[in-house]
Amino acid sequence: IVNRKYHKLGTGFNPNTLDKQKERQKGLPKQVFEADEMPDSSSYQDDQDDLKRRSMSIDDTPRGSWACSIFDLKNSLPDALLPHLLDRAPNEEIDRHNEEQRKANRHRELFALHPALDEEEPIERHCVPEVPKEHFGQRLLVKCLSLKFEIEIEPIFASLALYDVKEKKKISENFFFDLNSEQTKAMLRPHIQTAAITTLARSAIFSITYPSQDVFLVIKLEKVLQQGDIGECAEPYMVFKESDAAKNKEKLEKLRSQSEQFCQRLGRYRMPFAWTAIHLMNIVNSAGSLERDTELEMSLSERKGSWSERRNSSIMGRRSLERTTSGDESCSLTGFRPATLTITNFFKQEGDRLSDEDLYKFLADMRRPSSVLRRLRPITAQLKLDISPAPENPHYCLTSDLLQVKPYPDSRVRPTREILEFPARDVYVPNTTYRNLLYVNPQSLNFANRQGSARNITVKVQFMNGEDPSNAMQVIFGKSSCADFSKEAYTAVVYHNRSPDFHDEIKIKLPASLSDHHHILFTFYHVSCQQKQNTPLETPVGYTWIPMLQNGRLRTGHFCLPVSLEKPPQSYSVLSPDVPLPGMKWVDNHRGVFNVEVVAVSTIHTQDQYLDKFFALVHALDEHMFPVRIGDMRIMENSLEAELKSSIAALNSSQLEPVVRFLHLLLDKLVLLVVRPPVIAGQIVNLGQSSFEVMASIVNRLHKYLDTSQDMHGRNNLLSSYIHYVFRLPSTDPNSPSPGPGGLGGSVHYATMARSAVRPASLNLNRSRSLSNSNPDISGTPTSPDDEVRSIIGSKAMERCGNRMSSHTESASFLQTLTGRLPTKKLFHEELALQWVVSSGSVREGALQQAWFFFELMVKSIIHHLYFADRLESPRKNRFPERFMDDITALVSTIAGDIVSRFQKDLELVERLNTSLAFFLNDLLSVMDRGFVFTLIRAYLKQVSTKLYTLQNPTLESLRLDFLRIICSHEHYVTLNLPCSLLTPPASPSPSVSSATSQSSGFSTHVQDQKIANMFELSVPFREQHYLAGLVLSELSVILDPDNEGMFGLHKKVVSVVHNLLSSHDSDPRYADPEVKARVAMLYLPLIGIVMETLPQLHDFTESHNQWGRPGGPQGAAVGSSGEETEGEGNSMISQTVAMAIAGTSPSLTPPCSSLQASRQHGSFSAESSRSLLICLLWVLKNADELVLQKWFTDLSVSQLNRLLDLLYLCVSCFEYKGKKAFERMNSLTFKKSKDMKAKLEEAILGSIGARQEMVRRSRGQLERSPSGSAFGSQENLRWRKDMTHWRQNSEKLDKTRAELEHEALIDGNLATEANLIILDTLEIIVQTVSVTESKESILGGVLKVLLHSMACNQSALYLQHCFATQRALVSKFPELLFEEETEQCADLCLRLLRSCSSSISTIRAHASASLYLLMRQNFEIGNNFARVKMQVTMSLSSLVGTSQNFNEEFLRRSLKTILTYAEEDLELRETTFPDQVQDLVFNLHMILSDTVKMKEHQEDPEMLIDLMYRIAKGYQTSPDLRLTWLQNMAGKHSERNNHAEAAQCLVHSAALVAEYLSMLEDRKYLPVGCVTFQNISSNVLEESAVSDDVVSPDEEGICSGKYFTEIGLVGLLEQAAASFSMAGMYEAVNEVYKVLIPIHEANRDAKKLSTIHGKLQEAFGKIVHQDVKRMFGTYFRVGFYGSKFGDLDEQEFVYKEPAITKLAEISHRLEGFYGERFGEDQVEVIKDSNPVDKCKLDPNKAFVQITYVEPYFDTYEMKDRITYFDKNYNLRRFVYCTPFTLDGRAHGDLHEQFKRKTILTTSHAFPYIKTRINIIHKEEIISTPIEVAIEDMQKKTQELAFATHQDPADAKMLQMVLQGSVGTTVNQGPLEVAQVFLSEIPSDPKLYRHHNKLRLCFKDFTKRCEDALRKNKSLIGPDQKEYQRELERNYHRLKEALQPLINRKIPQLYKPVLQVNSHRDSFSRMSLRKVDI
Repeated sequence: IVNRKYHKLGTGFNPNTLDKQKERQKGLPKQVFEADEMPDSSSYQDDQDDLKRRSMSIDDTPRGSWACSIFDLKNSLPDALLPHLLDRAPNEEIDRHNEEQRKANRHRELFALHPALDEEEPIERHCVPEVPKEHFGQRLLVKCLSLKFEIEIEPIFASLALYDVKEKKKISENFFFDLNSEQTKAMLRPHIQTAAITTLARSAIFSITYPSQDVFLVIKLEKVLQQGDIGECAEPYMVFKESDAAKNKEKLEKLRSQSEQFCQRLGRYRMPFAWTAIHLMNIVNSAGSLERDTELEMSLSERKGSWSERRNSSIMGRRSLERTTSGDESCSLTGFRPATLTITNFFKQEGDRLSDEDLYKFLADMRRPSSVLRRLRPITAQLKLDISPAPENPHYCLTSDLLQVKPYPDSRVRPTREILEFPARDVYVPNTTYRNLLYVNPQSLNFANRQGSARNITVKVQFMNGEDPSNAMQVIFGKSSCADFSKEAYTAVVYHNRSPDFHDEIKIKLPASLSDHHHILFTFYHVSCQQKQNTPLETPVGYTWIPMLQNGRLRTGHFCLPVSLEKPPQSYSVLSPDVPLPGMKWVDNHRGVFNVEVVAVSTIHTQDQYLDKFFALVHALDEHMFPVRIGDMRIMENSLEAELKSSIAALNSSQLEPVVRFLHLLLDKLVLLVVRPPVIAGQIVNLGQSSFEVMASIVNRLHKYLDTSQDMHGRNNLLSSYIHYVFRLPSTDPNSPSPGPGGLGGSVHYATMARSAVRPASLNLNRSRSLSNSNPDISGTPTSPDDEVRSIIGSKAMERCGNRMSSHTESASFLQTLTGRLPTKKLFHEELALQWVVSSGSVREGALQQAWFFFELMVKSIIHHLYFADRLESPRKNRFPERFMDDITALVSTIAGDIVSRFQKDLELVERLNTSLAFFLNDLLSVMDRGFVFTLIRAYLKQVSTKLYTLQNPTLESLRLDFLRIICSHEHYVTLNLPCSLLTPPASPSPSVSSATSQSSGFSTHVQDQKIANMFELSVPFREQHYLAGLVLSELSVILDPDNEGMFGLHKKVVSVVHNLLSSHDSDPRYADPEVKARVAMLYLPLIGIVMETLPQLHDFTESHNQWGRPGGPQGAAVGSSGEETEGEGNSMISQTVAMAIAGTSPSLTPPCSSLQASRQHGSFSAESSRSLLICLLWVLKNADELVLQKWFTDLSVSQLNRLLDLLYLCVSCFEYKGKKAFERMNSLTFKKSKDMKAKLEEAILGSIGARQEMVRRSRGQLERSPSGSAFGSQENLRWRKDMTHWRQNSEKLDKTRAELEHEALIDGNLATEANLIILDTLEIIVQTVSVTESKESILGGVLKVLLHSMACNQSALYLQHCFATQRALVSKFPELLFEEETEQCADLCLRLLRSCSSSISTIRAHASASLYLLMRQNFEIGNNFARVKMQVTMSLSSLVGTSQNFNEEFLRRSLKTILTYAEEDLELRETTFPDQVQDLVFNLHMILSDTVKMKEHQEDPEMLIDLMYRIAKGYQTSPDLRLTWLQNMAGKHSERNNHAEAAQCLVHSAALVAEYLSMLEDRKYLPVGCVTFQNISSNVLEESAVSDDVVSPDEEGICSGKYFTEIGLVGLLEQAAASFSMAGMYEAVNEVYKVLIPIHEANRDAKKLSTIHGKLQEAFGKIVHQDVKRMFGTYFRVGFYGSKFGDLDEQEFVYKEPAITKLAEISHRLEGFYGERFGEDQVEVIKDSNPVDKCKLDPNKAFVQITYVEPYFDTYEMKDRITYFDKNYNLRRFVYCTPFTLDGRAHGDLHEQFKRKTILTTSHAFPYIKTRINIIHKEEIISTPIEVAIEDMQKKTQELAFATHQDPADAKMLQMVLQGSVGTTVNQGPLEVAQVFLSEIPSDPKLYRHHNKLRLCFKDFTKRCEDALRKNKSLIGPDQKEYQRELERNYHRLKEALQPLINRKIPQLYKPVLQVNSHRDSFSRMSLRKVDI
């Protein structure tokens, strides 16, 4: 067996399988992450609820209470201070210290932390074939525990066997056992010699290859022969009961004495007695379903049930199951629980129904519910059996040849027998053990026509090797309690039956070599049961025989033999009894009367004529024995050649099963014929071609018919294990004993059969014997040294499980097993190559189909040849003749040609061919000259590339990739790439330390400067030097090239090639030393460039994470778009985008070089491929020599460096820690493994799933896996559990255990930490580069951006300490960077530091506080004022508080305290203003904190929350930046709740604020002049006007420095405002906003923007036209709060603005529910009426809410301006609601007593405003008298009529409705009654004259309108409504008549000209009751 020393280190054995991963992951430190420390959201929720219940007041602590908060702060405890923080150390020193810290305790292997790629099975993995071993099916252990009958009078013998009813076949040999007690056995003493231990077995192991529902375990019982037929003999067993033993004592005694007599006399004969059967599957299934492995009562005997009852309950209990699963798939015998069966009933045998045919009928009948057997009377007994799955290595086990199987500690222990299986269908397994058995089954005899008495007939069977009686051989296996082997066996007797059936099975051990004299002799006897005078015990009544060989072939099968009446004559054994010998007497005239079946189970006799003939001829050649007799032919030497060739060709006709069984031998012989051509009649006959042809065809046959036993490369297991374990070059002399130490023969021949009468085949039989012992894989622990097996398998077999057979290392030690010399005849590999090259047609096709087989044979042959010829040490160049090299070259080239030309037609073949060729070349790299192999590889690649050039085809590209991948999986891949010879000056050959240092010192010389670029690019020198690495990287760059559209589907594939290589280097012990690893990394330096190129197509991991790295949707750039907030932020306070805006970063956190964003074709790579690619990049960066990197960075251009930074930025997002919660969430989602349909389609279209994977997938029922995108925005595929490969998939519960989750999180945490540390290392190198070159200053911003981004992601405490250290160093080196150039970054940094200051982990807090303190200090030192940092920290805190959900003020307080402590201890600055300024700042921050704590309490109450934010914003009136921040926060909150109008208002206010300050800074005509300009948009805006200049001067450093305080900022705010207005449907306001914008764009001559704006305006006006009245702006309610529970809300009244069409019920339900939840359901009451509330009458312990619907109210003069629908719904400050009442307190009364109260409310600001509820500041009431109420009603009716009449287009339905309401009969009361009440008489009070008159005029108008309406209606109606119209008109006339007198009566006083009108008017206004309530 060939092993390659380092083979395990090739990528094919990549350690990234789960177990090895686990191994490498041992001892990982647990990384601490804040994300994991956070409380669960659920517990957090509870805190919130408590807070809610506590208090409602905003003002628990008045904002001004500075003193107390300072007191709190001063008394709190700081975190630990960092030592030496304030020391001044040189930067180099700091860097060095940081680096040491960073490099300490790093994880060595990056890939150990990265999940292995999710591939089907890496293509380069060659599984080691299984060791050839004996075949077993599923094994079942049956133990026989006890057998008890009701009476115990004689010995009983039992046998067990399996039967398959469906196949009508006995599927196992018999297992004979008896459970008789010693004294019972003693009855047989004269007949039984001592019993051998082997025959005392009581347990047996059955093997079932094809388990099915049709298998029965049949138990047959026999007893000693006695007089009487079976029924009589069984009677006592059925009659007597054990319980009555005492009663029947005498009868039993009598029976016992009879039995003793029969045993004495007839002890050697048996008679059939009883039988029963067990349906195996029921046992297995019911045992499987029983919860405990206890007894399975097969009889329920306690119920004393008759057989039928028990039959139903037990065996048939699972009948339903059988019906449903009739197929085999449900039948597994491997995992059921052991069961103990008690069988209580047996059926007695019937003499005439003993045959197997009858048995099958019985068994089939047993499965029916109404079994005939039920009616039979059973024999009651108790047989206890244990049935269980057989253990792996049972102890004390004997094979069916009685050989001991290890472990077999003690020979005296009762053994377990292995029972040979007769499989129901063919089993294809090569023979590996010696077995030569013959089973003789006598079936029936017909003596009906024989004269004379022959009634109790038994057959004696003997195996003879001559004709003398003494020649009987002791080869017949004993049954139970007897000798191992005996010379004869008797069949059981059926009493008084002349033509009995037999059911005996006689097992014979065949001698290894048979001669023509061996035969089976049958002697028939009549046994006399009664003892009579001078009657002998047995009388022979006939003879017959079967010769064993016929023309050299074993005779088996069914025979129907004639029986001779007398002894056969001399030399009968050569002939068959069918030949009528002269002078013999035969029964029934020589007709066949005896049926017998002979079955052989033999590894010697092929039992196939074609194989027999071939082996016979080859044997004859070996032995040189001519002539040869085959069948009836005699073949002379001269015709031998033709016969041999035809027999080789005829092998194709042989049966497949024997071909497989004798496969090893057959292939060995064929190889022998090729290598050592036979000499026939003096001529050398060349059989190479015919052997090659037949080999190809056999190999193809196996493939075709046994396609299930193939690995993923289509290699048949039988063949690959032949090559690996069995094949070896034949040695010189076929008969020499084996040369090697393992006793491995010249070729492992199994003892071949002899084919001539002369002598057995001379194969050292001693060896074939030794092979017969069973194989360790079956027998026991592999450690047991088993020489025989070793002789088959070679000495290394046991330790080996994973090497590929076909190649080896150059190390002789592995081949010491194969010593011995080869003949100088032909070399097999050369002959093979030659035959293959010259073959053509179907033969060539056959060889191509199974190219792997010939390739692997060739390789193994080469290795053996080198080994035996001692050439392994010789230089490779001259190991092989030129001829052979040429053949190989030709072969590779034609096969490459085939691949290129046929890949579109038969892909499956080409894929196989491609991988076979690759493996072949991989193997050749180990034995041939590498240069030569590289030329072969080049030849292949050239053909493929040429084709690819003309035809861009992903399939072909994919094939090339597979090919490369396999080549590169060679274990010496790194060495093959010559990593040591750098492209820099020649180095010493080994990567020793000295050479590495010598090189680094040489960097200064100029020569290398141009070389360094070569190392990082796929330059010609690089590719020549590092050939394979060059190929891989070129492949990568070709496929990832964005212009290469077609290759899209191969991304994953090519990335995984690189990933795999690196991952295997990473874990390779040979490269563990960092120096060496750096050399290996050299091979991959160009990877950095390639990945930089692909940056635009990488999956954008940044998108999926928002600021805090919580999963969130892609954020829109404007607040407006955050309306569709993802659930992740549903409960955060402020939308993330706003937060970012506040933080002074632009909302989409763009990577450093933003130009890139534009070109980004977002992620054409999948997340998974991108992730793998990036981890490869990080590996190179981690392991490459830092000096080399630095040198290269120095050469890069600024834009390239920026690109590198972008890449690092992406890496940060990509490897962000997901957090335990995410793993748990993913787990609970139980991954849905449905592959992305899109990806599937692409793959299908692009054809990158080749037929090979298809095949693999089919053969495994592969479960498709997909990225489980759910839990992560990044759609990451986190399946790193290689243990879920195919065979466990279906059963695998996907829920992982707690520990597994912990482990995954642990690894993910370590990966995130390591990845970020590598990024940090790289950033440090870049910074050093900058320090060296000075020209790269512009890069620093990018570095900072990456740093900040990494702080923003979830990071471990470990990483953050290093990160903050680096950040401190960076700021101290380049202070002006932050404070002058990158101001936005400064803001961002403040935010990040503050965020970390509030971390729950103390180390993070300590470092963040230190960083923040130093930042202030540096800012102070630069300009003696740290206004900028102050400002930004304050802003950051505000936004932090606004955005973060679980933000903990406690921790932040500690950090603030720490900063104070630093300030106090900072001796250097003690004398400056710095400490005081710090203190101021800290206290201010503390204040904000306290405010925000409150906000948290009101998280759930939107109105309250907005009020609070409003109040905080108001508090910042003096610092515009912060006010802006909070306005933005409010805008975000509103957008979340879809209050777009309010959001727009917030934005307008923000814009006004900015405008104010801009106008102070620069006076530009086109800019708005501060707030005033915005009045048209909203009257509320004026509150933003600038506070007097002395408070804030915009020039002061740090004020108004945010990005919004610029013209661009202003434009942005206005555009967002317009967008929000548009969403709110307020298009008129959009116009107003654009009025401010247009002048700015005009001034900037920005035509593009202007065109957009006018487009939008057109849209807006269009919508106004179309949607006018359909728009819904809002519904208003007055809400009053009463009750001390409400805190400072008590007695407050508000107007709430609710979404349009909100019903009163809805808002009341909402508020009631909300406050009910807070105070308790029973504590809250809604006041149902709208009357003024008297607080005294209310229950003081309850909370009352009064809700009233209100409508906007306009004075008449206002109506002139408020014309459109929009006007009437915008800028509203006054609202009205009406309350009806009567003077006596009822709400409603008659017309004349019905008063009405109108309440008019005025709010403090106009709606819409920046909040949705506004305080009411003024209230007045107007009371209308009954007549005024009547006037209003009539005016309303009249208006309705007028409207319906003049509607356009006319609406007849509406008109008729209104008419009906005015003149219809039923409502005649309506108007008429009003008139009658108020107009019938002139009022007595002159004050009412005017009202009376007004009402009269109203009626006049009313009748007029009715008339118009009727007329209009007439014109609209159809003929069907004429009658209706008439009715209406009649009613109208009636009404008019009734009203006439009332209308025409005028009040004379009113028309006197004496009174001056105006005075009246005055008095009227005075008289009307007006109560003003202020």
